Amino acid sequence: MRQFRPAPLVLVVLLLAACAATGPAHGPVPELKPGVPAGYLGRDLPDSLALLPPPPAAGSAAFANDQAMHAAAQRFVGTPRYAQAARDADLAFPVASNNFACALGVPINAQATPRLYLLMQRTMVDAGLATYAAKEHYQRTRPFVVHDEHTCLPRDEQALRSDGSYPSGHTSIGWTWALVLTQVAPQRANALLARGRNFGESRLVCNAHWQSDVLQGRAVAAGAFARLQSNPDFLSDVAAARREVEAQRSAGATPSDCDAEAAALTVPLPGVM
Repeated sequence: MRQFRPAPLVLVVLLLAACAATGPAHGPVPELKPGVPAGYLGRDLPDSLALLPPPPAAGSAAFANDQAMHAAAQRFVGTPRYAQAARDADLAFPVASNNFACALGVPINAQATPRLYLLMQRTMVDAGLATYAAKEHYQRTRPFVVHDEHTCLPRDEQALRSDGSYPSGHTSIGWTWALVLTQVAPQRANALLARGRNFGESRLVCNAHWQSDVLQGRAVAAGAFARLQSNPDFLSDVAAARREVEAQRSAGATPSDCDAEAAALTVPLPGVM
């Protein structure tokens, strides 16, 4: 396997900032820096450069599809779907974990579900960093830069300009979370996988990624999820998170604002695969 080299790029910075508040854990957790939990996989990340084909070339039919999807997705600017895409773009906790609470059916927070909260923090690091071998190699330009437009989260635009678009790190994170949470609560699989899919589609609405970036972000997530299955700390946290979710469900705890989220996600993006 290709050796992973940490890259001083935007998603790494976002990950470090997003993970700063950590819930109580079952024991010592490796840290990227004080108070910032590391992922589970360390150097055992999937190699996205080996896993993925090159991004679509200019003038190809695949890039024409990317351009068509970009145009279709930008019709959502100013709608509730665009506002949801902005929320999905924010990887800071607890905002990020809350985006999957409605699909899970119970609140996700450091107080009531600390092991689940930690599980999401650590798998975010793994899923995000796993995209960087390909990101660094291809350095694909993002759609908002190509078209001289804006994204749904302007504060990140300057950093995103120098961060490769292919594959989508947010999509890798969201799809990994969907798979992990399905492992925690298999009875919620349909809702969780649908939420993982539209979490990635938010990157199209947000104008931060091309469709091919999103599709291949899911492939990287699948690789990360497969690697996690042989990690004992991950499996221990999944089991603990399952108990927390069951306890919350038994107590009748429910997440808030689910009707608004469902309404925002009802309208599908035309042509999204």
